[in-house]
Amino acid sequence: MEEKNVVKFKKEEFAVKEYIKNSLGKGKVSKVRIEYTPIGEKIIIATSKPGLVIGRGGEKIDELTGILKRRFKLENPHVEIEEIRNPEFDAQIVADEIAMTLENLGPMKFKVIAYRMLQKIINAGALGVEIRLGGKLPSARAKQWRFSYGLLKKTGDSAKIVDRAQAVAQTKPGTVGIKVSILSPHAKIEDRIIIDDEFMKKLKELELKNAEIKAKPIKKTRKKTEK
Repeated sequence: MEEKNVVKFKKEEFAVKEYIKNSLGKGKVSKVRIEYTPIGEKIIIATSKPGLVIGRGGEKIDELTGILKRRFKLENPHVEIEEIRNPEFDAQIVADEIAMTLENLGPMKFKVIAYRMLQKIINAGALGVEIRLGGKLPSARAKQWRFSYGLLKKTGDSAKIVDRAQAVAQTKPGTVGIKVSILSPHAKIEDRIIIDDEFMKKLKELELKNAEIKAKPIKKTRKKTEK
């Protein structure tokens, strides 16, 4: 019985998140988090366009709050906006932007769209990026295309620091699937070695110490022989 309640609760939570994303529009929302407090439900919307999400005088937020109360029976929902400072490092924002561009310009220019976005992310300073497109691009048969640059962790615990997202573009020839993976320059990589002035200074100090140790003469001790 408890498992059924948990599944039902998660389904309702997922429905709330999907409704918020669809109602605000593609490309505006990256992630939606729901935190439960004694006062009520705190709904945090991560977006790179807070002005469009809030609306004039917060009218869109007020409207969304009213719908969440009526439709999803939330007692006291409180909507908060979390601004994304670097949208180039947010995989969901990038995937949605590619999807919208494909829908507007058509799938024939998919290579131009993918390479432009790849270059934009690289110029922003990302350590690694991968864009995968799947669908009728541009032939009648579905095909996979991959555009990548730099370092991307794909296995182990370090793979969790890579931001991944998916999106779908509805074009005239058919549906195009989009997968984006981005490794931000702010991600903490345990085995990463940064070669800078400080690193070179420490390396020179270590070399000098090793040279001094080699230069010292080794004293030979004679063993006393028993008579």
